[in-house]
Amino acid sequence: MEPSLLVPPAISNDSDLRALADLLRGRRAVALAGAGMSTESGIPDYRGPETARRARNPMQARQFLAEPTARARYWARSMLGWPRIDAARPNDAHRALAALERSSALTGVITQNVDGLHQAAGSLRVVELHGALARVRCLDCGAHEPRKALQERLLAENPGWDAQAAPLAPDGDADLEAALCTFRVPPCLACGGVLKPDVVFFGENVPRHVVDAAWSLFDEADALLVVGSSLTVYSGFRFVRRAAERGIPVAIVNIGPTRGDEHAAVRVDARLGDLLPRLATALGLP
Repeated sequence: MEPSLLVPPAISNDSDLRALADLLRGRRAVALAGAGMSTESGIPDYRGPETARRARNPMQARQFLAEPTARARYWARSMLGWPRIDAARPNDAHRALAALERSSALTGVITQNVDGLHQAAGSLRVVELHGALARVRCLDCGAHEPRKALQERLLAENPGWDAQAAPLAPDGDADLEAALCTFRVPPCLACGGVLKPDVVFFGENVPRHVVDAAWSLFDEADALLVVGSSLTVYSGFRFVRRAAERGIPVAIVNIGPTRGDEHAAVRVDARLGDLLPRLATALGLP
């Protein structure tokens, strides 16, 4: 893991763990997961303690759709960042959530992440609010292509570009400052149209069928466990608001404050890779 991506060593005390376990024991929770789940797998976030010192603007949907140069910049950066996303592996926090689901302590996971690490860890019921980087979609005909296949085409069209060194950035991006006039973006194989990662960019709405699936998972639970999210984005915060409206207890585990702290029955500042396995053990899992 790059030194700049190290997570501060926040470790919960025993009273925090007991309070969290007491809240969840005898209840079936749904997990709402944010980017803090994946920082221990080497994937940076937008609003964590490290990124606060190196803030960056995410890709805006309107910019990607309207500006060919913006699309070239995105795909050039993505070409450099994708291998490290593709190589990322689940951490102890992902594995703990999968174990909690297998034991029926969780109904499943509603995730704001686009890295696929929940499924790789063994979670079966996962709603990806913001899509998945592993898929690419044509904006013209709707055809899909695996991101790995597109990577091969990007490299073939742009020989030598992969030799550039660039720090990994959130969402499979990379910090790159280079002239883009020569960068070639491959078209859709089916129709020659414009390709976009199958993720929700800033400024886009989460598709209705995805929102419905998330609410369905939420409705099966009688507790909400927020893990690794500042809840700044409304697509995640709305689940905390709904829980508060229904009197459903909310537990939040995150390094640093969140938008939903006032609604939390239990709030723990802790490193997820440390706390979630201990929580699983406290709830009786081996």
